[in-house]
Amino acid sequence: MHNVDKLFKCDICVKMFSSNGALKMHMRIHTGEKQFRCDVCDKMFRYNGALKAHMRIHAKIKSFRCEVCDKRFTQNCTLKMHMRTHSRDKLYQCEVCDKMFIRSGSLKRHMKIHTGENLFKCEVCGKLFTENGSLQVHMIIHTVDKPFRCEVCAKVFKRTGDLKSHLMIHTPSKPFECKICHKMFSLCGNLKTHMRIHTGEEAFNCEVCDKMFTQNNNLKRHMRMHTGEKPFTCEVCEKQFTQNGSLKMHMRIHTGEKPFKCDVCDKLFRYNCVLKKHIVIHTTNNKSE
Repeated sequence: MHNVDKLFKCDICVKMFSSNGALKMHMRIHTGEKQFRCDVCDKMFRYNGALKAHMRIHAKIKSFRCEVCDKRFTQNCTLKMHMRTHSRDKLYQCEVCDKMFIRSGSLKRHMKIHTGENLFKCEVCGKLFTENGSLQVHMIIHTVDKPFRCEVCAKVFKRTGDLKSHLMIHTPSKPFECKICHKMFSLCGNLKTHMRIHTGEEAFNCEVCDKMFTQNNNLKRHMRMHTGEKPFTCEVCEKQFTQNGSLKMHMRIHTGEKPFKCDVCDKLFRYNCVLKKHIVIHTTNNKSE
């Protein structure tokens, strides 16, 4: 057996090491020394191994594959974090409210809610956000600018993502087929998103509350709960909504449209839920007779 006595001690945290070289590498944690520089983006690293792992991002080498959904990653640690979306393991707990999170970064962002530290404030309405990105998304509701224009029908949008979704209306071809349910799609990406319905994979994670979603669009809609963003505006009364579907339902108030018809008495209703409540009247009457 080899002698594995740890003879070299860190004077700061008293941790012991078996070699002086290992102690020197450890000391970088306390000194903050980062001597390894990425030649591409100039980012600094404490250890050469960390730099090598980082270089895979620039080389676009994704050596680590998820055996559940086949998604690939440049680093093993990123794969391990991703695997929690399949196992639902939440290892990080808030010591204030006991809420659990999949990622340590999500916990850190959550802690700002309790500490009030480094919150981003909207200068227009005073709403606070834990991330600058969420604030920037929120700011859209205070501007009327719609810089993204459809080249086919000239309709304008506030976000490039909304424009891309809209362009599918003008794309009649659907060459991509789901092998399970045979549904057709105009884009390969849409097919991949659809496949999560069959696999149950929830690949999109809310960084505020850690809730998982199968589709990025569902995550975006959910994020409006945190940002307060209401991008859909009624052109008649200027009331704002978080979802386009809610706006369409609201518009029936102005148009008088009542698309839901009772099969018993032919009465018309604006909303399906109201029709369902109405149907109970006929059901009750039939039972009493």
